[in-house]
Amino acid sequence: MTGDRRRRKLVRSTTILSVRRDGLVAIGGDGQVSLGPTIVKHDATKLRSFQDGKVWCGFAGAAADAFALLDRFGAKLDAYKNNVRRAAIELAKEWRADKVLRRLDSLLVVASRDSSLMISGAGDVIEPTDGIIGVGSGGMFAVSAARALSAETTLSAHDIVEKSLHVAADICVYTNHSITVESIE
Repeated sequence: MTGDRRRRKLVRSTTILSVRRDGLVAIGGDGQVSLGPTIVKHDATKLRSFQDGKVWCGFAGAAADAFALLDRFGAKLDAYKNNVRRAAIELAKEWRADKVLRRLDSLLVVASRDSSLMISGAGDVIEPTDGIIGVGSGGMFAVSAARALSAETTLSAHDIVEKSLHVAADICVYTNHSITVESIE
């Protein structure tokens, strides 16, 4: 399977969104698990915490692949003394260079008090300028809603993530209304 085909397949899986606002960070995701055109689970948790809830990761893509990457990210956090940016960069480098890891279909969003990052197997580590980042099939719908809510309301980061994920669920068939949101102060 070519890289382009793998990437197209990748984004048909979920919606993860992180918003940074007024010194607070929230990350959330929906609970739908799909196999092709079939919904097989409605209430999956696609977020994982590290450092006693000081760092949260969300994933889009194949769950087994994401869990393998999350384990490696946790090890990188330990190896680099909880430096989230360094751990993300080192994971992206390893993910891109390793022949086995390169085949993994997932995207990660990492949120901490100091960083909001998207990590991909192409070697990308992207930190959004506006503190809003989304991945998955409904990611851009959620990002659009979050940007509008951030510009036009005084809602908290947590409330923006929740409302934006519901907007994405109304539009994207691979996103549902079973929303989980976590906040980091």
